[in-house]
Amino acid sequence: MKVLKFLGIALAALVGLVLLAGLFVKKDYAVERSIVINKPKADVFSYVRVFKNHKNFSSYEQMDPNIKMDYRGTDGEVGSVSAWAGNSNVGKGEQEIKKITEGERIDIELRFIEPMASIAPCYWTFESVDSTQTKVKWGMSGTMSYPMNTMQLVMSMDDMIGTEYQKGLNQLKAILEK
Repeated sequence: MKVLKFLGIALAALVGLVLLAGLFVKKDYAVERSIVINKPKADVFSYVRVFKNHKNFSSYEQMDPNIKMDYRGTDGEVGSVSAWAGNSNVGKGEQEIKKITEGERIDIELRFIEPMASIAPCYWTFESVDSTQTKVKWGMSGTMSYPMNTMQLVMSMDDMIGTEYQKGLNQLKAILEK
């Protein structure tokens, strides 16, 4: 009985310590990865802006072979939406193109529905290195409310999301340079 009481107190103290630490852990995060692709900027931009092409390079869409995708609106234009429902690795959500600066930038609102509801602004930028090379950046920012921000004590959002963004950019490069 004393052992159970001790374990209960120890567990409560550990949970309390984690929750207390969460008060001091940053809530905002920003993630960005980039790559240079040996293709002209117009080619890269026109490929990335189309949501249906994302299945070819997005590691998130590749995590679940049975993912259900739904596209609404004119793909690649402001207001178009790509929605998904998948296994526990990908959950359920949607992304919508909110703004396009032709040839330069695509701003997207990423809306997670399951397993946790949240909204995060994402973006793609495209910069000519020269006439045959394009520097592509894929980024995201957001806020993790307390106590969810305590997850960043174990692994940062930059590590979790950045790794997947880099995989996707590497696949995008391979596809476009074929």
